[in-house]
Amino acid sequence: MKILSGLSLEEIEKITDELHASKFRARQIHNWIYLKSVKDIDEMTDLSVKFREELKQVATVTDVQIKVKQVSTDGTIKYLIQYPDGECVETVLMRFDNRANLTACVSSQIGCAVNCSFCATGKRGFIRNLSYKEIIEQVLTIQRDTGLKVTNIVFMGQGEPLLNLDNVLKAMDIFNENFQIGARRLTVSTSGIVPQIYKLAENDMQSTLALSLHAPNSEVRRRLMPIENKYNMGELKKALKKYVEMTGRRITIEYLLIKDLNDTPESAKQLAEYLADIKCNINLIPYNPTEKNDYQRPSSNAIQKFKYLLEHSGKKVTVRLERGADIDAACGQLRGKVEGKV
Repeated sequence: MKILSGLSLEEIEKITDELHASKFRARQIHNWIYLKSVKDIDEMTDLSVKFREELKQVATVTDVQIKVKQVSTDGTIKYLIQYPDGECVETVLMRFDNRANLTACVSSQIGCAVNCSFCATGKRGFIRNLSYKEIIEQVLTIQRDTGLKVTNIVFMGQGEPLLNLDNVLKAMDIFNENFQIGARRLTVSTSGIVPQIYKLAENDMQSTLALSLHAPNSEVRRRLMPIENKYNMGELKKALKKYVEMTGRRITIEYLLIKDLNDTPESAKQLAEYLADIKCNINLIPYNPTEKNDYQRPSSNAIQKFKYLLEHSGKKVTVRLERGADIDAACGQLRGKVEGKV
């Protein structure tokens, strides 16, 4: 049984050829999958009943299912999606007031090898990479369930995208071509895998690169992110500058603010110095506590002071709007709770 989700138009044409149908039928199926996000073949109403029955004998729309769905009071929806092998990943649909944009936060791996101390996902370790089809199924699942069209995609869910780069790039191509989502509405996040940042620069993608920095110096970063032991901030800075030089694209710096650890005025000054000659914007993320550590959220005053000091250095700085705090929105929290119950 063939799975239609994730297939290119050419691959769908092979199926319609086998059924002695026209290429026009393949285009209709392709549109139903990617632009209308149908759940099953019977919803493809411009295909004859006879052809639908023939198609159902050899294909189905999807083989994934929603294991858990949580809806926040702010409209954020979090899904735990299960694949045929029983493994699950989390994906989130974020909606913002007064904006037409609907952002899907997708996962790229099951588990994660990077093991950042503030992240619930890394505690389980790395299990496997997701295929490009499994990545795009997350967005299709959202669209099928809600009837809404995702407009922006961020690779900021479970896993390190640059350690599954081939599948991530293939998924991005499909989001761009099949879902008709502009490349600049796609964001790839990384903890700082230096060789892959150079590879991305050579690829000259038009999407946004987001770096999870989270520390103003190597000592603090090593405590938060073991990846610092392999690719230190000095090497990382060289890679970021090369990326900007080769692509001309501005990088987004993600910085998790943790009370009394990296939220001090001195930390802000050190961060400003490190980023002074890098073309970037800074996104501050007040920490969302999990059950796995003792880190705390900074006060509102500390957040605003940190923001002010960075803005004074000439950078554009935003504080991420908190979404889904009432539904285990931090990566790995929902999956951990479900596994704990099992």
